[in-house]
Amino acid sequence: MSVLALKPAAADRTRMVADALEEEIVLGWLLPRERLIEEDIAARLEVKRHVVREALAELERVGLVERVPNKGAAVRLLEPQEVRQIYSVREALETLAAQQIPLPAGSEIVSRLKAIQGVHAAAVTDADARAAFRANMAFHEALFAACGNPHLVELIQMMAQKVHGARSITAANPAHLALACAEHWAMIAALEAGDRAGLVQLCRDHLRPSRDAYIASVEQRQGRDQAR
Repeated sequence: MSVLALKPAAADRTRMVADALEEEIVLGWLLPRERLIEEDIAARLEVKRHVVREALAELERVGLVERVPNKGAAVRLLEPQEVRQIYSVREALETLAAQQIPLPAGSEIVSRLKAIQGVHAAAVTDADARAAFRANMAFHEALFAACGNPHLVELIQMMAQKVHGARSITAANPAHLALACAEHWAMIAALEAGDRAGLVQLCRDHLRPSRDAYIASVEQRQGRDQAR
């Protein structure tokens, strides 16, 4: 069954294709520099080629896809320096949001986060990487929304999307998923306890595994290429 067949028929097809491809890039199912052939994607997702073309253009605008001369679209390889720079911005934004969340957090926020994290934990247990990714996104959206500054939240989401490709090393890795799950529960505990320093440090530490794993992988690959 097509991924898109599971979603409401009335939803925008271009956005749905873009979302599906973005998830596959994050999960490492589509690898850096891998060609994205419109005809193949259209057949796999059961949509028209023009829908795929528009979705790829949308992903190109956010930096996940690039156009390669004489080859067409491909998953963009993020260079280590770019990843370091963007993660530095992410750390600044996300810790700023953590500093602005009223503590101790109210019961409504805590209950919402616990419900989302329950879904995330179940997905991790079931080794359902796609469901875990979606629940992870929902968790962080709800967490940072609690800061009460929608402009800051928008910037956080924008910068996170820029380096979605850098999560491809860890997003489906069982050990990383288990660590992320534990850190989510710890964030909830810090919110309940009013532990701002702990919450800020958890938000900072939470970014490092995906960043470091991706940079190490790319630099190792580049080292092998130079040795040839």
